Amino acid sequence: MSTVADALVQRLRTWGVPRVFGFAGDGIDPLLAALRRAGGDPEFVPVRHEETAAFMATGHAKYTGAPGVCLATQGPGAIHLLNGLYDAKLDHRPVVAIVGQVVTSALGTGYLQEVDLHSLFKDVCGRYLQTVSAPEQLPVLLDNAMRTAISQGVPTCLIVPHDVQRADAVDELPHTHGVVPSSAVVARPRVLPREEDLRRAADVLNAGRKVALLIGRGAEGAATGIAEVVALLGAGVTASLLGKTVMTEDAPWHTGVMGHLGTTASAELMSGCDTLLIVGSNDPWTEFYPEPGQARAVQIDVDARVVGGKYPVEVPLVGDSAETLRALVPLLTPKADRSWEQEVFEGVARWRQVAGRRARHPADPLNPELVVHELSGHLPPDVQVAVDVGSSTYWYARHLALPVGAPAHTSGYLASMGCSLPYGLAAKLHAPDRPVVALVGDGAMQMNGLMELITVADRWRTWADPRFVVLVLHNRDLGEVSWEQREMEGDPRFATSQRVPDFPYAAYAELLGLRGIRVDAPDQVGRAWHDAFHADRPVVVEALVDPDVPLLAPHLPEEKVDTMRRALEQEPNEAASEQLRRQRADEER
Repeated sequence: MSTVADALVQRLRTWGVPRVFGFAGDGIDPLLAALRRAGGDPEFVPVRHEETAAFMATGHAKYTGAPGVCLATQGPGAIHLLNGLYDAKLDHRPVVAIVGQVVTSALGTGYLQEVDLHSLFKDVCGRYLQTVSAPEQLPVLLDNAMRTAISQGVPTCLIVPHDVQRADAVDELPHTHGVVPSSAVVARPRVLPREEDLRRAADVLNAGRKVALLIGRGAEGAATGIAEVVALLGAGVTASLLGKTVMTEDAPWHTGVMGHLGTTASAELMSGCDTLLIVGSNDPWTEFYPEPGQARAVQIDVDARVVGGKYPVEVPLVGDSAETLRALVPLLTPKADRSWEQEVFEGVARWRQVAGRRARHPADPLNPELVVHELSGHLPPDVQVAVDVGSSTYWYARHLALPVGAPAHTSGYLASMGCSLPYGLAAKLHAPDRPVVALVGDGAMQMNGLMELITVADRWRTWADPRFVVLVLHNRDLGEVSWEQREMEGDPRFATSQRVPDFPYAAYAELLGLRGIRVDAPDQVGRAWHDAFHADRPVVVEALVDPDVPLLAPHLPEEKVDTMRRALEQEPNEAASEQLRRQRADEER
């Protein structure tokens, strides 16, 4: 006789779930036994911590577009899932968390590891959160959790008490009152704006003299339509951080990423335009948009809730980005005046010169911008990229040129440190024949990257392509927060809170049976990348980089610069002051 746990695993298989990320615990023992009996379909992927299980499930959703599934026991195991699940919630990714619970007869008694899981998950999994109380409920509740996650792009949670997991499954549901049948299916609608709204949007765009496009993750698949709009209107394009992968940045009209971690060309595009077309973006850096009243705006998004949510919009277009642009393009009139287009081209060319100069600036011992800048020329065309949160995000946004179609993901709206190694593992498990690169600061590496490097060491021999390259930017500092303290607060770096303990990352990789490469001079960088991508096993590239290289917003207002200078004088830090002076001088050339 099969159990409810067996039925749950079978239902996951019906939904096409290839793997479940989790950590063992007695509260899910029946589910673990069912996964064992299933013979690897779906595969159970054990991790070092439940937080990374949830991050891996989110990473799976990001790289594949399909729902990720994570599994944890009750109490502490369930609590550990929260960070990764919030990452899924804020970045709108489908994840299903399956969580154990103490036996139903002990609920409410203060039993060992008893936690009110509905209260715990009610915010992060608020769209669908249910407890399986009877075997007859299992199919419909799991189906609803999967459908909600997929259709709404959210995390959902199914709680299964231990005794319910062990109960006999119901093979055939009775056709009777109170029993709800279900099927493991989901479908997506076709969403298009109204014709009159398309015409109004075209009128606004045709009237503009200086048109800019801001593209986000929701513009995936719309690169052709974006290029057609640019060609017709002589427009410039900037991308949110999450929109960096929508199209390559080598076109003369693509200004790169916008925002605090963006480019000077993007800042100039936003400050100079008189018309803004937002495509699939809800970027939170509102101070880097055009000033309200400066530009007439049209916004395209499949989610009506976000339209007009970050900038005053004159014409909202609710629809799929690619299909909406396909309907909009025939209504646009080619612009004869190409002076704005030329301004955009010149701004892009200036930024590329600035980026090159910054990468070549001397630093002690190594400039982190150079390390990431050099990586671009070594990326395999089929690479998958995982980016952690911190200074590595800045250098990725500004310097890394992704190959056509290469996926790259980070923790966007939650901006949680510790995401890149779990993301990279999820990407590699999905496509073991493709190389992976993870960009990590030393703070994030110590947070949970070192743990999941053990998982890499445990699994890499099963991969068709063993290349899994981890760049650790080793500067012994929580760099982004140090520079935020200086810029936002005018405070000097608080060494006690910011110092990251020294650690031999490359040597640790060797200890695990991986390859470790330590880099501390500019002339070693190119060879390090070459060797990393030609190794016969995963590699940790430990780059000893200078914490004094500033994380400056483009065209930072002078009052902000003065605040940073006053903070540096209190440290004192002459090296950082000199790096700040150089970067400002680069923008003024």
